[in-house]
Amino acid sequence: MPNYAYYNQKFMPLNDAKMSVMTNFMHYGTGVFEGVRGSWNKEKQQVYIFRLKEHYERLLNGCKALKIDLPYSINDLIQLTVELVQKSGLKESQYIRPLAYKSTEAIGVRLHNLKSDFLMFNLPWTRYLETDKCKVAVSSWRRPGNNFAIPQAKLTGQYVNSAFAKTEAIENGYDEAVVLNDSGRVAEGSGENIFLIIDGKLVTPSPSESILIGITRNSVMEIARKEMGLEVIERPIERYELYTCDEAFFTGTAANVAPIAEVDHRLVGKGEIGPITQKLCELYTDITHGKNPKYMQWCTPVF
Repeated sequence: MPNYAYYNQKFMPLNDAKMSVMTNFMHYGTGVFEGVRGSWNKEKQQVYIFRLKEHYERLLNGCKALKIDLPYSINDLIQLTVELVQKSGLKESQYIRPLAYKSTEAIGVRLHNLKSDFLMFNLPWTRYLETDKCKVAVSSWRRPGNNFAIPQAKLTGQYVNSAFAKTEAIENGYDEAVVLNDSGRVAEGSGENIFLIIDGKLVTPSPSESILIGITRNSVMEIARKEMGLEVIERPIERYELYTCDEAFFTGTAANVAPIAEVDHRLVGKGEIGPITQKLCELYTDITHGKNPKYMQWCTPVF
């Protein structure tokens, strides 16, 4: 059974969803996207979509920044997403990609006097980071600040910065990059938020540090407080603290909770997955798969 797409206000096989080469957003990055997790629970024969409402709240906020006017409410988008996954019939973990964009077939840099549209597709879930323990490097590229970008939104054009950082890391033999902001403090990975364990506390860059305010990030912070009694601190983080922390990990829809074992050829802790990171990973996995009744409000069942 082929995967499906929602495109031009209708569902169709993914291979039939074609776009003109003149579509405005393809040339100027005038789109807003989300990455949404659908986790397959074999015992319940169910796909659970994680924090769908929060993803669409963030997407619609990004649309405001780009003057993208969609004729859909959050509830409409949730229903379309559930229907897409139902039609696809994928009974496995999957990745869902909604995208709002400037759809006018016209050349010219602007946000005004352009039509807007929305599309979405899903694919079988594949592992984003090809390792259980990441070796990372601090990138030579900097995270764009609020004076020339909107770090809080997932704007398609901004992600060329992430592509620079990711490819630099991979070609230099690392698994991922850590990107600093324009003040030289830790911001995030190329496509993930970052956390450090320092003296038994969970520390992560504050929203003012040019980070994406990640939905997985927020979820992990809440889980850490409620389930493990950890103190969670949002504050500026210096590069030096990457080298001296006890544990570190990335979070993201694609990356899950991904342990960091090494930064710039320096071991994080003992270079193994730390106990706090391991426990958070287990808790997060159970919650996203609909196995923890306390957090079922975060999970939208499909079938």
